[in-house]
Amino acid sequence: MNNTTNNTCVDISNNPTCNLLMAIYIVAFVVGVVLNFITLGPIVQQVRSHNVLGIYLLNVAISDLLYIFTMPLWINYYYNNHRWEMGPRACQLAGFFFYSNMYISTYLLCCISVDRCLTITYPLQARAFRSPRYAWTVCGSVILVVMIIHALMLALDKKNTPLDVNSRCYEHLPMPLEVARMNLIRASLGFLVPLLVLASCYWQIFGKVHRSESLDKQSKLCHPIWSHFVFLLLTVNCLCSCFPLGSPTACFTAT
Repeated sequence: MNNTTNNTCVDISNNPTCNLLMAIYIVAFVVGVVLNFITLGPIVQQVRSHNVLGIYLLNVAISDLLYIFTMPLWINYYYNNHRWEMGPRACQLAGFFFYSNMYISTYLLCCISVDRCLTITYPLQARAFRSPRYAWTVCGSVILVVMIIHALMLALDKKNTPLDVNSRCYEHLPMPLEVARMNLIRASLGFLVPLLVLASCYWQIFGKVHRSESLDKQSKLCHPIWSHFVFLLLTVNCLCSCFPLGSPTACFTAT
């Protein structure tokens, strides 16, 4: 009995979605930079006034900017037909900051939701821990935990899927089993947990707001609009985390 092994590589680097991704990233980069810098001024003023919400928003804005500043690297990557020309270390760092700051922003939005929920539903009890020091501690903890997790994933990915001869960056198929499992866990924790937290918080907020007789109808409508926006943002983050950054060259081994 003879065993033969055939390696088949399907080059899909000319996929038309490449131009679409590049266009989306260009628009996201321009709009994101402009809007974040516009909002930084008022946010900094709130932080100087020792506003707890301002501290959370400042960390979200900084995280978003770090996330956005990686986009020119991916735009250049798509423009060069999925060829990474800046070396493996730059690829790893770009992916690290891209994904880390995406999840940091998501969990900081959850912290804002929890803060709003406690302030509205338990205003007296919330005063005990709604302080600038507490807010900075929470933000620092979120950033530290997410970065440690992604540093471990970076080490695992570096061990199993080094930058290949075609200079692909984070585009390796079939994906090693360990990396695939870690990506699945990361996507689940990065979307499902925040989704449950937001759903619980806004359910309590809705109940409290609708039971309140001191608020007019216009004020009561503000909370559903904000919650829909946050849910949409989390959905987009989930899609970004579940799929690779581009269309890779897929290699299949047949025995």
